[in-house]
Amino acid sequence: MSAGAERILVIGAGIVGIATAAQLAERGHDVTVLDRTGIAEETSKGNAAALAFSDIMPLASPKILLRAPKWLIDPLGPLSIHPSYLPRLAPWLWQFWKASQPGRLEASIRTQTALMRLAESEMMALVDRAGISSMVRHDGSLELYESEAEFRATTKGWDARAKAGIGFEHVRGARLAELQPGLAPRFVAGTFVPGWKTVSEPQQFAKAIWRHAEASGAKFEQAEVARLVRSENGPAARLADGTTRQADRIVVCAGAWSTRLLAPVTKLTIPLETERGYNTTLPAGAFDVKRQLIFGNHGFVVTPLDTGLRVGGAVELGGLDLPPNYARSKAMLDKAAAFLPGLTTQGGTEWMGFRPSLPDTLPVIGALPEDRAILLAFGNGHLGLTQSAAMGRLVADLVSGSKPAIDIAACRPDRF
Repeated sequence: MSAGAERILVIGAGIVGIATAAQLAERGHDVTVLDRTGIAEETSKGNAAALAFSDIMPLASPKILLRAPKWLIDPLGPLSIHPSYLPRLAPWLWQFWKASQPGRLEASIRTQTALMRLAESEMMALVDRAGISSMVRHDGSLELYESEAEFRATTKGWDARAKAGIGFEHVRGARLAELQPGLAPRFVAGTFVPGWKTVSEPQQFAKAIWRHAEASGAKFEQAEVARLVRSENGPAARLADGTTRQADRIVVCAGAWSTRLLAPVTKLTIPLETERGYNTTLPAGAFDVKRQLIFGNHGFVVTPLDTGLRVGGAVELGGLDLPPNYARSKAMLDKAAAFLPGLTTQGGTEWMGFRPSLPDTLPVIGALPEDRAILLAFGNGHLGLTQSAAMGRLVADLVSGSKPAIDIAACRPDRF
């Protein structure tokens, strides 16, 4: 190892762990990634492929609080809470309500805006270094509205984006049809965001970033981490087979499973929940979708990929242990067929994944209070792919002892 380099374990081979490993390895550290399955084999395998750098509005907001009761009436709607899980979810919902209050909301928007700016610059730089610019599409996104009232309800959010310097175009009529031919006539307006990007296929993209990390010296070990251990010799990961992996530092990027690993080494309570998301990936040619389509009022998107057409989204709050309810993916597919007349709905592959969600929509970035050698980098919700390179940059800054690229005080692990 070079002078100043450290032995670092990164726990989790999702896109955040992969991007973090890449940035640490580029700086000369001895990096090993541990994961129970493989590279991008879980949540990062089936995401919606968006590099949503303009998505600065927190989920915790007055708008969502107003919509939530209506959504919850429909068990297959954009938001669902399993009744048996509600008692466990109550503390998270309380924190969500607090995060939606005006002062907290404005602070979250400021931090999210800074994080997204860093995310875009770091991701595009990482893509260039990895030589995979052809895997990033610059087609923009199109958010769609079924009524004037629905469109007007979004104006505050677009005003906040305009204030942040994000470009967009409200469209109707011929311009709307030009951006996406074949839409059902129920859509009266849309908003085109030209700076929105997608990747050609999320798992393939993640594996390409990993190849770059590997070329920079990072290593992978397939192993299930049972828990973390603190000792005088530094932090360690105790594996399910009873063996231990020692390191100078450990970076926890295990997504929705992160707090389970942390429980033995901290008294800190981090209200991490999982947004269980569903999708169906249809075969190529199911419909000629020009760019990612966002049906915000219905909580799902349609994304063209190299491997087909992905229809997915929605939020089901039910923890890690309940079995999947694929009726939710079927409900989104039925809506997509109504919104895109002629959509071929046969031959799809269903999937469910766990998005690691914190009540204020901001991730956790920082050291464990009890042990500064254990760094936390998780909780990006549905923005893991988007923010992954920024997470890696910020972790690398913390490891080097340099000032983080942006102010991450609002993302500190003990903020709740």
